[in-house]
Amino acid sequence: MFGCSGCGAVLTAAVSKVALPIHLADTHWETLHPPLLEAGSYAVDPAPYGPPWRQWDEVGAREAAERGRFAPSGALSNGPSDTILLAPGDMRGTRLILERAGGYCMGIDGRDGPNLACLGCDLPVGTRMDDCGCWQVVRLVPQAVVRLPGPPERPIMDWAELLATGALWHRLSEYRDIPAGVALAQVVVAAGGAPVEVAPGPVAELLGRALGALLPAGEGAKRLNLAGPGFGEPATDLVLVPVHPQTGDMWQPRAGAVPVPMDAALWAELAFPPHRTRLPVVGGLPVVGGLPVVGGLPAGVERDDPLPPHPWYPFQPSREAFRYTLARTPAVREPWLRAIYDRGC
Repeated sequence: MFGCSGCGAVLTAAVSKVALPIHLADTHWETLHPPLLEAGSYAVDPAPYGPPWRQWDEVGAREAAERGRFAPSGALSNGPSDTILLAPGDMRGTRLILERAGGYCMGIDGRDGPNLACLGCDLPVGTRMDDCGCWQVVRLVPQAVVRLPGPPERPIMDWAELLATGALWHRLSEYRDIPAGVALAQVVVAAGGAPVEVAPGPVAELLGRALGALLPAGEGAKRLNLAGPGFGEPATDLVLVPVHPQTGDMWQPRAGAVPVPMDAALWAELAFPPHRTRLPVVGGLPVVGGLPVVGGLPAGVERDDPLPPHPWYPFQPSREAFRYTLARTPAVREPWLRAIYDRGC
């Protein structure tokens, strides 16, 4: 549990550490978002966050690089590093500082800095955000809180347990364009400017179109496929591998392929697609053209149950998540990659 550094009051429920969610790389504008973290968990963001904010031109490339930013990408924070992120429902013993509760239209966006104060001593301890276009989250100021004794944290599950318990699937799967944008950036960096040949199937459907637009075609293509626990290690040059949702460690292949990290939930969706049952078309059969049909299908035809979704438009990885990731990668200073960054995806 976390408590107030001023008076020692309890500020949170008991929580266990998890990896920083990849979904911080983007949000869907003017959309009400769910909590970024599951109840009972917390994550630490090593990057500075919060006001005062400074523009790239004010900071300069050298200082920006010291802050982990290697290409222009919005304002840079002069706020504290290592803020502690939790679901708002895990907070205890705080009040909202009303004069710091500004937002865009549907809630609070944290623009004014810490807006939660300890009920015991009134020390500002964190920032709550829940406006449209914001993940619902509380960021505790590390200097304002202390760790308090609590129950043991949840044990770290190995990959076999994660697969067996279904822990790799989570509620943010509808925002798959964000981890896809991050993975796309990681693949482009790993390719080093060479063409990429994507294995047919789910990986090609997810990234093939975008990679074809970003990287050149021709000889010397690097082959891209999945690898990971319960899936195997195909012979290929680049392999998309899952990142452990608790530790943030990347699954390591034994072969010589270059591993490319991917959000574990998105990886599991590609590696183990949801099972669909094939059902025969049965029932009262009208006859058309001498053939019995149901709903326009000839007798003996099978169909998916439930029917697979049909998107309105081709899937596109998040452009913002793609640029967010590249901007924090030192390789983006190389001319070929900076040109891709400036072009976007």
